[in-house]
Amino acid sequence: MNLLFLNFLLASTLLLFNTPTADPGMSANLKDFKIVIEKNDGEIKMKCTEGCAWLDLSYENKTVAQAIDQYGMTEIRKEPAVADEELSDFLFTLTKTETGVSLKGIRGTAWLELSFTLKPGEQQLIDQYGMRD
Repeated sequence: MNLLFLNFLLASTLLLFNTPTADPGMSANLKDFKIVIEKNDGEIKMKCTEGCAWLDLSYENKTVAQAIDQYGMTEIRKEPAVADEELSDFLFTLTKTETGVSLKGIRGTAWLELSFTLKPGEQQLIDQYGMRD
C-alpha cells in the first residue's frame, strides 16, 4: 500500500514539474503582458494594459483564427517580430466560438490552449500564465 502511494506521489510530482508550455524551455523567461478580452454584439474586443504596443483591437470573424502578438493583429510566422525591450514577446491565435473564445499559445506563453465562455459585456483577463481574475 505504501509503495503504491509513493509511486502515485512520484508520478504526480513528475507530471506537475513536466507540464508542457507553449514555449518549452522559456517559461522562466516569460515577459509580462495583460489583455482584457470582452465579447459584445458578435465582436471580440481586446484591451492590452501591459506589454503591448497596441491598446485596443477588435475581431469579428467566427470561422478563421486570428494571430495576435505584442504589436497587434499579425500572421503566424517562423521569425519573431523585432524585439523591443519595453514589450513582451508573445504570439497566440484567437478563435471566436459560439459562447466565447478559444486561444492557442504559440510563443511567449506558459499555456498551450485556453477556452472560456463570455456572456455579452463580460470580460476575462489573460496574461502569459493563463486566465486571471
